[in-house]
Amino acid sequence: MTFKTTLLAGVAFACLATAGSAQTLRWGAARDINSLDSYSYGSTFTISFLNHVYEGLVRYNSDLEIEPALATEWEVLPNNVWRFKLRQGVKFHDGAEFTADDVVTSLTRVSHPDSPLKGNLPAYKSATKVDDYTVDIELVGTYPLLLNDLTNIHIFDAGWLKEHNAELPTDVAKKVEGYPTFNANGTGPFIVESRVPDSKTILVANEGWWDEAQHNLKRIEFTPIASEATRVAALLSGEIDFTEKAPVQDLPRLAAAPNVKVMEGNELRTIMFGFNFQDKLHNGEPNLFKEKKMREAVGLAIDLNLIRDKVMRGKSRVTGTVVAPAIPGYDAALDPPPVYDPEKAAAMIKELGAEGYAFEIMCSNDLWVNEEEICNALVSMLTRVGLAPRLNIAPNAVQQVKLTNGEADMFAFGWANEPMLDSYSILLQTFQTKSDNAGVFNWGGWSYPEMDKLIIAASTELDREKRLAMQSAALKIVKDESIMLPFHQQPMAWATSDKVESVVQLSDNKGRHWLTRMAE
Repeated sequence: MTFKTTLLAGVAFACLATAGSAQTLRWGAARDINSLDSYSYGSTFTISFLNHVYEGLVRYNSDLEIEPALATEWEVLPNNVWRFKLRQGVKFHDGAEFTADDVVTSLTRVSHPDSPLKGNLPAYKSATKVDDYTVDIELVGTYPLLLNDLTNIHIFDAGWLKEHNAELPTDVAKKVEGYPTFNANGTGPFIVESRVPDSKTILVANEGWWDEAQHNLKRIEFTPIASEATRVAALLSGEIDFTEKAPVQDLPRLAAAPNVKVMEGNELRTIMFGFNFQDKLHNGEPNLFKEKKMREAVGLAIDLNLIRDKVMRGKSRVTGTVVAPAIPGYDAALDPPPVYDPEKAAAMIKELGAEGYAFEIMCSNDLWVNEEEICNALVSMLTRVGLAPRLNIAPNAVQQVKLTNGEADMFAFGWANEPMLDSYSILLQTFQTKSDNAGVFNWGGWSYPEMDKLIIAASTELDREKRLAMQSAALKIVKDESIMLPFHQQPMAWATSDKVESVVQLSDNKGRHWLTRMAE
């Protein structure tokens, strides 16, 4: 399977008369990051941006394989302890030396009971400093995926956190802010020079980075441009050099432009719709989505092929399971979606006495590819079979607070199983019964004891084949119970100006501009 695409723009065309130099990458993003604190919310986009500033003990390389980063080696000791040897000579952006104290403080902060990211370290128990460059991480039991978990657990400067009274976590959804919300001090390849939320964030190259730079950038100008039309116009006019979200409907025009290069592929991310399983809808009315038959009827009413062909311009991959084929635990037997049958759906809705049933579908207009168009199509399809859905559309920053509070009747959802790159990720964080360390994104309040047993058993199974079989069995329950209705793996489409010589695109859809080179 293909994980990686590399764009080589070839000989650059004449530079356009716009601001910036050959070593400045002007990034026009579809949305802003949530915070400069990577622990503040489990946003893949925010964390991937902050990978330019902060680093973990380990990281994924350009082949999506785990390799050393701030840790140089590790070993498994008795009693569920992992020992990590740390890289020496690394400095934070403010000049402070990286040591074991920073690792212990960071792991304590991210695993705090109030941390939105505590679910990203499900087996973590404690961290202990052995010496300045050795740390022991104790787990609650046998656990096979610690290294996967650690890829996106960024290491903060302990002294910097203490100085700014920031040792407790922040939380975007709960509007809990702190010094790291607006300031950063990492060890990564780029330094935050300035940030104005919803306007512009400037990164400059870290000349003292411990690693050998593959990029030739001096500066990254990150500007959120929510409007698709404005983003396309900026590309065509040469005002920006890169976007991670080129609109699928504009790809032919962009590809035909002499000063623009387009990169396409399918993400690991599956787009799906979930249901509220509580007794009442957000408006206090009885919740019929608690009935499996109602959820199945909704599934039969959705023409996924039409959404692929018309809304997604043929670029998405229709699916009936919640994980992509490249994700361990994927089962091809679960992949076929329900066969579109609006007549049967309407009959089932009539049998349930649900004709005219009013409810709300919550979507964002700046998160997933063509999400608003998908949701409008969904409203139309469900209306045709006798339901009365109402679309609640708003920016993701607004909707996330409501979703976290369980205020949605039906909602759009996307999951790429990052940073774990394993189906255990979505099972633990989304489908397991909500608890202190599980179900962080279980926004519907579902609970299936049989599925919980499978997920918990998988978490301690070291035999990979046995573990993945358990996870596949749990994914079958997700499908059989119609807990969520998968739509597709969404397309990813990047576009660059001809000033970009090379950029690496992987199926996790994360920009890695420490590998980007501008034309000289």
